[in-house]
Amino acid sequence: MRIWEKMNVAGPIAGIIIMLFISWNGSYFGSRLLARHFHWSFSEYGYHLFVMGMQIIIFFCVAGIIAFATRGHEQEFYGPILTAMRQISKGNFKVELGNIRQYRQFGGIVEGINEMANELGRMEMMRQDFISNVSHEIQSPLTSIRGFAAALKDDSLSPESRKHYLDIIEAESRRLSGLSDNLLKLSALEAESFPFERKPYRLDKQVQEMILASEPQWLGKDIEVEAELAEATVVAVKDLLSQVWTNLLHNSIKFTPPGGRITVSLRSTGEWLEVEVKDSGIGIAEEELPRIFERFYKVDKSRSVSSGGGSGLGLPLVKKIVELHEGSIQVTSRPGEGTAFIVRLPNTKVIGL
Repeated sequence: MRIWEKMNVAGPIAGIIIMLFISWNGSYFGSRLLARHFHWSFSEYGYHLFVMGMQIIIFFCVAGIIAFATRGHEQEFYGPILTAMRQISKGNFKVELGNIRQYRQFGGIVEGINEMANELGRMEMMRQDFISNVSHEIQSPLTSIRGFAAALKDDSLSPESRKHYLDIIEAESRRLSGLSDNLLKLSALEAESFPFERKPYRLDKQVQEMILASEPQWLGKDIEVEAELAEATVVAVKDLLSQVWTNLLHNSIKFTPPGGRITVSLRSTGEWLEVEVKDSGIGIAEEELPRIFERFYKVDKSRSVSSGGGSGLGLPLVKKIVELHEGSIQVTSRPGEGTAFIVRLPNTKVIGL
């Protein structure tokens, strides 16, 4: 590849040298012939000026002749590139220019156009998938709300059935509201339009507060929750990290069967503070783990619905918030043996933030 690039550079340089050689020799001998034929007499200075003028004229004449002779080749050369750019501007990202070597020194530009078209095509597929997923997630609760609202018009409904339908409508409304809230948060975080003011505060107290806030959920399923929280201070956006602990706790409660166990720990490991949320739930298959942070991805769609629904945006939101704090999140899990999420955040006492 490097040899080809050198040849691409050497070609134009050789052409310029040849044109300079022709113009210099042509002007030197041509000026002598003209002066002898027309009996011109010059001073030494004037003769040099005359030769230089002849050099310039011959140089541009040769260049013009070459340009005229290769005009069709230039059209053949630039035509596919311009056509490809027009197609990309119209939304066709399946274009691909052929053999890069035929474009000589512009091979890098052509390769860049191909890469740009491929990347734009990939982003377009992601955009279409995103719209499809959002439409599906919105349509599902709306269908339930519409159906049960219509059923409530039946005057013969028993009070128990009426209350059951109203509970479903309320739950689906919360689900729809949560989807909208998560989408807005993700959009704001990715656009960097969220007010990102970091302040120091006690991380252990925040995690403890989030555990207590979710107490009705884990007590309702008779889940045992244990916490081992070392005293730690973090510099972060408190509201955003609250969302992280809330999402992880609710996720563990949702997929831990009644009578199960959840342990939450906070420890310092030098430059990092680690918060681990570990449960004895149903677990996740190994092949599913790389995708759980993708938007709208659900490990088991039927189980998600039966467990109270889920938009598939909770974990992507958690990952985005943690990464904005220069941290990381990892997950370990095995089916039937539970799941553990470990969030690592910079330790301000060690790194001096």
